[in-house]
Amino acid sequence: MAEVDLSDAEKIFIKHGVQDNCREDGRGCEDYRHIELETGLLSNTTGSARVRLANTDILAGVKAELGTPSPDKPNKGRLEFFVDCSANATPVFEGRGGEELAAEIGNILTRTYDCPSCFDLEALCIIPEEQCWILYVDVLLLECGGNLFDVASIAVKAALYNTKIPKVTVSRDEGLVELEISDDPYDVQRVEVQSAPCIVTVCKIGHSHVVDASLKEEACCLARLTMGVTERRTVTGVRKEGSGSLDPASLEDMMQTYQIEN
Repeated sequence: MAEVDLSDAEKIFIKHGVQDNCREDGRGCEDYRHIELETGLLSNTTGSARVRLANTDILAGVKAELGTPSPDKPNKGRLEFFVDCSANATPVFEGRGGEELAAEIGNILTRTYDCPSCFDLEALCIIPEEQCWILYVDVLLLECGGNLFDVASIAVKAALYNTKIPKVTVSRDEGLVELEISDDPYDVQRVEVQSAPCIVTVCKIGHSHVVDASLKEEACCLARLTMGVTERRTVTGVRKEGSGSLDPASLEDMMQTYQIEN
């Protein structure tokens, strides 16, 4: 992840501001920065979205292709994530510098969406054990300004909302199965994302915690909790990062923050 070097005085200033619920940009501890969201940007995708949050800029695209269901889920479609960190985002990502972060983002997206109640993969199945839609979700990090996991999850959910899958008609003739894919741009199947999860990351700074941490605040963070949460407050994935410890009281306070943000 992109990092910034701060002096001890700058870290103390940020920690005291968080403690007083007044961060360096004037926000409170539970306030997000302004978010800009665009959809339908890429004509060569089934769905796309771009999210900007301050200096963080992430683009997500979805491609729908016919394929074979997984052997362990024969009556469900597939959802696969691929994340790439552009070298233009920060010099740290040059060469193979962004591979570890890309793998982290991809893993937590896969974990948070691996929940039957939050994303209906059965709707993507055409013929059990034989044919299904596979949604390939590509996430590109264009600029890094902190809070990457949350922004990536918003971009993915918006891109899935924008996704339009052609309707498929299945016909059988003398034991042969034929698939007819509609070429009518209005005869499409939409992806249901109302219950799809979003990621909320809470960073512990000093004895307090914040959401939507900036790069400077992330440099002062010793521990953070990343959680996938649906609109019904169903927790679909949890991950703790950092060298600092989280006592039960801190965990309870951070969980309450998740409920407020969702």
